Amino acid sequence: MGFLLWVAAVILVIAGIVVLFKGSIILGIVLIVVGFAVGPGGWSVIKR
Repeated sequence: MGFLLWVAAVILVIAGIVVLFKGSIILGIVLIVVGFAVGPGGWSVIKR
């Protein structure tokens, strides 16, 4: 489960960076923050 959360977090952060470079600053920041929230490291909203 931790590996799947890590993969999802990486995909969200990369998508956020791509969106930032395409010009949508708010959506990019939201995707990056959600990526950090989902990831198993640091702070996670799915922590048990």
